[in-house]
Amino acid sequence: MLQKVSDLLLNSKKNRILFFSFLAILIFLISRKNGIFWDNVLFSSKIGSHLYNNSLFNWILPDSLDAAHPPTFGFLLAIFWKIFGVNLFSSHLLMVPFTIGFFYQIFKFANYFLKSNLQSLFAFLLIIVDPTLSAQFVLISPEIIQLFFFFFAINSILYRNNTLKIIALFFLSIISIRSMMLCFGVFLFDIINRYNNKESVITKKLLLSYFIGSIPAFSFLITHYLTKGWLYSHDNSPWKSNHEIITLGSFLKNCIVLIHRYLDFGRVFIIIFIIVGLVSYGKKFFKSKKNKQLILILITSTLAIVIASLLFTNPIGHRYFIVSYICFTLLAFIILNSFYAKKRIIYSLLFIGLLTGNLWIYPKKISQGWDATLAHIPYYNLRLTAINYLDKNNIPIKEVATFFPNITSLHNVDLNNDKRTFATFNNKNNYVFYSNIYNLSDEELDILDKNYSILKEFDNFNITITIYILNKK
Repeated sequence: MLQKVSDLLLNSKKNRILFFSFLAILIFLISRKNGIFWDNVLFSSKIGSHLYNNSLFNWILPDSLDAAHPPTFGFLLAIFWKIFGVNLFSSHLLMVPFTIGFFYQIFKFANYFLKSNLQSLFAFLLIIVDPTLSAQFVLISPEIIQLFFFFFAINSILYRNNTLKIIALFFLSIISIRSMMLCFGVFLFDIINRYNNKESVITKKLLLSYFIGSIPAFSFLITHYLTKGWLYSHDNSPWKSNHEIITLGSFLKNCIVLIHRYLDFGRVFIIIFIIVGLVSYGKKFFKSKKNKQLILILITSTLAIVIASLLFTNPIGHRYFIVSYICFTLLAFIILNSFYAKKRIIYSLLFIGLLTGNLWIYPKKISQGWDATLAHIPYYNLRLTAINYLDKNNIPIKEVATFFPNITSLHNVDLNNDKRTFATFNNKNNYVFYSNIYNLSDEELDILDKNYSILKEFDNFNITITIYILNKK
């Protein structure tokens, strides 16, 4: 029965596109009212609004908005806003074609390593249930766009289509600094894969393909440097602290954080299963040429991102390594499908393990990657309810302190033309707007507990928003 269903849905390119379009539209309908979240406030609404209100093609941003990344995503948003209006609906609508493309490329990627559409479908479902990946589907964010172009490029290599590889690299190279690093990962995989296949490693055709593919990236970087005089950071940059070379102690701390990112949100079950599987069946697994290719993609894809994360003082975001998570999950599925008898039971346990990763919520004094889990979903409605409470009780927004990512104008989150802005927390504000999704310092949390009382609290499924009022002396 399942085989017939998978063949019906996925036996042709047209049917696959229809199936993945259905999934993407369903996600759009569920998430279309979600506000701008986390650092996407900068890369989406702030940069998008700047380009929309000034010039779409002036990509040299003011220093207050310039984190050294190409403003590609803001540019795409601004175009959609010109056509459909500045609102959340049109912003989420932009994500739909890229989500469809990403689904198509992920299925195609899995299909290369597996024997049937049914196996590829189950691998696809296991991949997309990863909390960090699935969280990106409901966000207005460039993540899915660069993931789409990355796997488009990788699939073009696996299926030997040089023209499509150039097209994929051309667009991948201009999305962000991280997407440029992903381009390097594609190049590294390409040359090592050629060597393993006993092909000519460096050819004119190969060099030309990467030269053409990198034109947008180098054009932006050179123009940016000639205009600004700096490439990645400068002395007055708001993000300067994230670009400093670290000490040995910080390096070891970053290593621990990196390991945590790969184990977090249910991925620990995938990693444990892979370790046990390779210990038991490693010799048989590595007899397959395609399995070796998957390991190579896993290692090369985010190598540059891993190195940069370990050597600099930047926050190590869960979503930086989604490509690796996808490869690990597919690797686990291949091991399961190739060597284990009780496939359905183990698959179900791995699937549920990943799904329950969305329920992993740490104590409030432990920082958490809220943009990397669906656990944050209730926050959107709670935030609007809390703002409505402030309005009904005549508490001016400008007198209410809050924290990242809410410390911005209402418009930058809701795209509703409401320019009111929350205040910065200074320990003395009369009112404070707090949610457990805000990663506060221990000192800030202690001040709230000691100097403030709860005026009103809103909660839903382990997410809370609290309006505090300053204690009278």
